[in-house]
Amino acid sequence: MYRPAAIRQLQIVGEQVEVPVFTIEGSTDPVRIAQDALKYAERNALDFIIFDTAGRLQIDEVLMDELVRLKAATDPTEILLVVDSMTGQDAVNVAEKFNELLSVTGVVLTKLDGDTRGGAALSVKYVTGAPIKFVGMGEKLDQLEPFYPDRMASRILGMGDVLSLIEKAQDAYDEKQAAALEQKLRENSFTLDDYLEQFRQIRKMGSVQDLMGMLPGMKGANLKDAKIDEKQIDRMEAMILSMTKKERARPEILNSSRRKRIAQGSGTTVEELNKFIRQFEQTQKLMKQLSGKGKLKGKMARKFGGFMQ
Repeated sequence: MYRPAAIRQLQIVGEQVEVPVFTIEGSTDPVRIAQDALKYAERNALDFIIFDTAGRLQIDEVLMDELVRLKAATDPTEILLVVDSMTGQDAVNVAEKFNELLSVTGVVLTKLDGDTRGGAALSVKYVTGAPIKFVGMGEKLDQLEPFYPDRMASRILGMGDVLSLIEKAQDAYDEKQAAALEQKLRENSFTLDDYLEQFRQIRKMGSVQDLMGMLPGMKGANLKDAKIDEKQIDRMEAMILSMTKKERARPEILNSSRRKRIAQGSGTTVEELNKFIRQFEQTQKLMKQLSGKGKLKGKMARKFGGFMQ
């Protein structure tokens, strides 16, 4: 790496995932930087090293020659081509040239959270013959996912991606949290504090829009017209956090003066608060029914208790 802005960007990402980023200040020779990086990795007993090269939206002979020299100097185990799925034919042209010069071993397809339906995946796979190994479903670090062809096909056809949804739920909910939630349901002691925690756990799984896209029948065209207010959870959190500990545990004590105070403190209206409290009460009733009068059965009930609202 020798572009200052790109170096700083990588350093920030490296700090977030606790991975060291090597560079030589002032150097503009990528081959020399790569060779010194290999020595650095060996000195520090690092298991692997990733070379991040300059992006190429179009064929540039100078930069392509740079890649050929870089490959010869480092003898990489993998050569992954990162392709923007929304660039259409340009992505296919670049992929074809890259593969011709470097023999690509895999593809990373980004921006699949946009309007694209996966056509670039088919074209790039066809011209390179290399497998698509990862896909970018957003801009956050945890939105780089392994590529599963059958799941992508299901999304395109509007059949959902329930397996990915389950995996996200498993990552967000650990066994202790699930067991504690089940115990509260058994005892019928689910409070607004617990409700707040469920909101936060769901947020770990991604945006509501993304989660809905994994449900069967929810094609992109259907979601386009849907009015999904991601900030609604922010307002709900603000309402709960504006309550006292006693009020969160016993919302039945919320008289008109308390509700007015909470609405003012959360930047919402009394009408919004009343609607939210009714929603919570309905959730409590539903959970009680689903618990079979105090008994939730099986691991799935523990794992997905957080989705019962």
